[in-house]
Amino acid sequence: MRVAIQPVYAISGLLVGLLVGLDGVGGGSLMTPLLVLLFGFHPSTAVGTDLLFASVTKVAGTTIHSAGKSVDWQIVGRLAAGSVSATILTLLVIAYFGVASKGIATAISLILGVALLLSTITLVLKDRIIAVAVRRNPDFGLNTSFWLTVLVGFILGSLVWLSSVGAGALGTIALFFLYPRLSTLRIIGSDIAHAVPLTLPAGLGHWLLDCINFLLLGSLLVGSIAGIILGNFAARFAPEWVLKPSLGLILAVVGVKMLAI
Repeated sequence: MRVAIQPVYAISGLLVGLLVGLDGVGGGSLMTPLLVLLFGFHPSTAVGTDLLFASVTKVAGTTIHSAGKSVDWQIVGRLAAGSVSATILTLLVIAYFGVASKGIATAISLILGVALLLSTITLVLKDRIIAVAVRRNPDFGLNTSFWLTVLVGFILGSLVWLSSVGAGALGTIALFFLYPRLSTLRIIGSDIAHAVPLTLPAGLGHWLLDCINFLLLGSLLVGSIAGIILGNFAARFAPEWVLKPSLGLILAVVGVKMLAI
C-alpha cells in the first residue's frame, strides 16, 4: 500500500523541526498554531495530531537521556501521577461536551494562546527565572516537593491535553523551582522523559475521540526529522542573542492571534 506524503505538511514539519533544533523550543508551541492558523485544521485535530507527533519524537530523546543516566525516574513518576490523572479527567470532559462543539474549540484556542504567551516569557527570561528559583528555594528536594510535583504534573497534563503547548518550557521552569539541587542536565532529561507519559496518553485519548489525522502526522514526522538534524547543525553558528528574542516575538504574535480567534 502506498503511503502518500503531503509535501506542504512535510515542509511545515521541516521548518518547525529546524526551529526546534536551533533553539530547543517545544514543537507544540509552533506546530499546533501553524495547523490551526495556516491550514485551517480544527483545534482538536491540530492538538491531537501534534500530541502523537510529540510522543514519537520524545521517545527518542528519552532513550538518549536514559542511556546517559540523566533522568530522575522518581520525579518522572510523580509528574506522571498528576498528568495521567489530568488526561483522564480532561478526556471525560471533552467527550461529554463533544470535540466538535464551538465551546471546546474556543476553549482550546484560548488556552493555546495563553500557553504560547507563557512560553514566550519563559523562553526570553529563562535564565533569570532559574537563577531566582535556585536562590529562593535552596532547601527544596525530593522529600519536600512530592505533592507539589504531582500538582505540577496535573496542571501540565490539563494544559498539554488542551493545547499541546507548555510541557517543555513550563515543565522545566517548574522543576527548577522544585528541585534546585538537581543538575540542569537531570532536570532537562526528567522533563523530556515525562513528555512521553504526558503526550502519548493524551494523543491516544484524542485518537479515541477521532481527532487524529494520520496522513498529516506522517508528513510532519518526515519533514521534522530532517529539520531537527539541520537545526542542530545550524545552532553551532547562530547567535543566541538573535534567536531567543526573534522566536519569542513569533510566539507572542501567534499567541495573541490565537486569543483573537
